[in-house]
Parts: sequence; C-alpha cells; structure tokens
Amino acid sequence: MSDIVVFGIDFTSAPRAAKPIRVAGGRRQGAVVRLTGLVALHNLEAFSAWLVQPGPWVAGLDLPFGLPRELVEELGWPTEYVALMAHYAAMRREAIRDRFAAFCDARPAGAKFAHRGCDGPAGASPSMKWVNPPVAWMLHAGVPRMIAAGVHLPGLRAGDEGRVALEAYPGLLARELIGRRSYKSDTKAAQTPERLIARKDIVDALEQGRTRLGLRLKLSHAQRDELVADASGDSLDAVLAMLQAAWAATQPRYGWPENVDPLEGWIASA
Repeated sequence: MSDIVVFGIDFTSAPRAAKPIRVAGGRRQGAVVRLTGLVALHNLEAFSAWLVQPGPWVAGLDLPFGLPRELVEELGWPTEYVALMAHYAAMRREAIRDRFAAFCDARPAGAKFAHRGCDGPAGASPSMKWVNPPVAWMLHAGVPRMIAAGVHLPGLRAGDEGRVALEAYPGLLARELIGRRSYKSDTKAAQTPERLIARKDIVDALEQGRTRLGLRLKLSHAQRDELVADASGDSLDAVLAMLQAAWAATQPRYGWPENVDPLEGWIASA
C-alpha cells in the first residue's frame, strides 16, 4: 500500500457551528503524509453521512471506542462488544450518569474511575468520565453511528474493511513533542501567546518528522498558518489523529498489541 487515504477526526458529542466536528483528510505516501484538506461537520447527521463515503480509507477518531471491563461487569451489562454498545446506545445519558456516579461513589478516593488497559500507556482520560472531558457522551454519540454505518472496527467489530475506524488520542502524540505544555483552549481569555507558540512547535516537529511514528507531515503555507491560528486546537487535534491513523494503517493488526481486551479496545500508537 504505497498510497493510503487517511483521516483524523476531532470529535464532539454536541457539534454546532461554533464547535463542529473537525475532519483532517490526507494521503500517506511512504513516510510522508500530505494534508489534503480540513472539513467541519456541524451536526451528528453530517458525521453519519461522512462515515458511509466509499473507501478505501483509514480514519483515527478522537473518542473512546470501549468501556472498562471492570465497570461493565460491576454493572451487569453485556460483555460482548456489539451487545454492550447496543445496550449503552439505548440508555439515556441521565441514566448512564447516575449508574456511573453510583459506581464512583462506592469506591475509595483516588480510585473513583475504572480504567481500560490502554488508558495508562496513552495517558488518556477514563472512558466513563462524563465531565471534563465528557468522553462517555462522545462514545455514546459516536460508536453507535460507526456501527450503523458498517465501518470496520479492528479487534472489536467486523465491517467494511475498506472503511477502517481506529481510536486515536491526539494528546498522546502532542505530549511526545511538547511535554505537558498546553497548546489549546476553547476559552478566549486562555488563548495565550504561549499556547500559540506551543501549536507552532507541534507543527514544526510534525513537518520535520520528529516523532516515534516515523512520519513527516506535508503542509502548504496556508495550511500551516491555519493549524497554528486555530486557538481551540481542534484542527491540529484532527491532524494529530490523522497521523496516528496513518501510522497504524501499515502496522500488523493496526498496531494492536497482543492480548488486548476485545471489550475495551486500544488507542492507536499507545
């Protein structure tokens, strides 16, 4: 596969004009990934429509694809992936929040949340968190739509192998490049020169190929300016997710280690 169409998606469970789902599109040719465009999806229906576009493509999506087995077993929910996702999708968010809150309340301080096996290696938030960030709602909004669209979720659910969706986490790649420096904020007052410099440093490093993924990002001048200027970081996060997908596209089993729990899933490149 010398030329692979890849996408990265910065997802939100409540897309709107001011905060859309951001999609970065690109092509991987050897060790170079060329950004071909950035698109905004303003509602979940547009996301569903995007998912059914013909392949072949590989996409990295910044949302959790699974729940911790410990949580699922404690709640008595189905322990087969597709059945679990159907059960989860059928529940109202208020009911999910109540169940998750009760689970956390029964546990000791410092260990309130259950974690997936991939959370530690990726430095990711637990997929059951319903605030700051509300990743539980992202799973609730995103995964059922992927299943309905028939995309292939490697290791989790067989689908159209020309349309491959992988869980990505932009923060994992960003931290490799700039450590714990913050590079984004949705709050105007927090959109500081320091965060702009951090975004510029990330883009520079990606263009120079200074990551363990061994890939170089190819941008036009206008694209580089757009990624640095977007103070929300959403466009840059979509590009980071695209690079994780581009790396995974050429790996055996899309980069999943041995013995990954098929209920929980894995984050690309963790």
